[in-house]
Amino acid sequence: MKNIILGRSGLRVSELCLGAMTFGEEFNFGAPESVSRTIYERYREAGGNFIDTANIYNAGTSERMLASFIKEDRDALVLASKYSMSMNPAEPNLSGNHRKNMVQALEASLRRLQTDYIDLYWVHGWDQLTRTDEMMRALDDMVRAGKILHVGVSNMPGWVISRANTLAEERGLTPFSAVQMHYNLVERSIETDFFDLCAQQDMAVLAWSPLAGGLLTGKFNRGADADTAGTRLKQAEYGPAMLAENRLKIAEGVSTMAQDIGCTAPQLALAWVLQRPHGHVIPILGARTLAQFDDNMACLDLQLTAEQIGELDQLAPPPATYPASLFATPFYRRMMHGEHPVAGGE
Repeated sequence: MKNIILGRSGLRVSELCLGAMTFGEEFNFGAPESVSRTIYERYREAGGNFIDTANIYNAGTSERMLASFIKEDRDALVLASKYSMSMNPAEPNLSGNHRKNMVQALEASLRRLQTDYIDLYWVHGWDQLTRTDEMMRALDDMVRAGKILHVGVSNMPGWVISRANTLAEERGLTPFSAVQMHYNLVERSIETDFFDLCAQQDMAVLAWSPLAGGLLTGKFNRGADADTAGTRLKQAEYGPAMLAENRLKIAEGVSTMAQDIGCTAPQLALAWVLQRPHGHVIPILGARTLAQFDDNMACLDLQLTAEQIGELDQLAPPPATYPASLFATPFYRRMMHGEHPVAGGE
């Protein structure tokens, strides 16, 4: 497994990140400790060093399991965790991006993980309430205290991330080094702005749910429904929407190409993410069984041709959005630059 630089952080991380959301069984789609440990050990044997968890994963069980798994490897690992999502819906200050939740969530994660610091601490999502300057100041305080080394952000609009990094730059605070977004063959909307944003601000891109909650595993078809399609697809964020006709068509196209190539559908879908022309995208692998994990890891052995990538791209080209759609028109280019086309630029 190759190592790559994680954005502006300088951290050397594996090109595949091990997602620990499935470590634990509280959420009904996870794995017991024995299986989770074996998956972790297999990942380490393959040369992996990048582990991603969160305080809410299986109500803290993921972090507690990892504490025992990583004990002998801690210095060699890039360990990431998250805060923001509610740990107790009855308590209003146990969720959100604000300083109080950040401090108490971080301290609790450190205790569960039995470590003095977290290498990469994610803002798990935008709460739409906390001032951006408060969030960035509080994150920087945690960096200066040595409890986290770098910060990242997930599930947040591009304009908020850009504002946050600009504030950090102007005020000498720690900027985001990475973004973690929903990205796969059926969810490509981040291509419009986020890849350019990350290139401009030197942030790495991690893809959560690179197999679309299981849709791209080849297990589902037009006969499936939200009640029978599997635990992940039955969740509110997937459900009937993930099984829409256009998405099923994409999944079937992936399965067909995988059969033609001689690989599995998950391997093909993950290889597509790994080989994006925008630069390195790091898929986060989450597995419930060792067989699933081993199958997913084999994506590293699959090198797609330009024609195959192009065919996959055409299964679900992201819709053109304004103003990018305007910029691409010959009319706009002629109006802006006259008869003197310009290469490059911002």
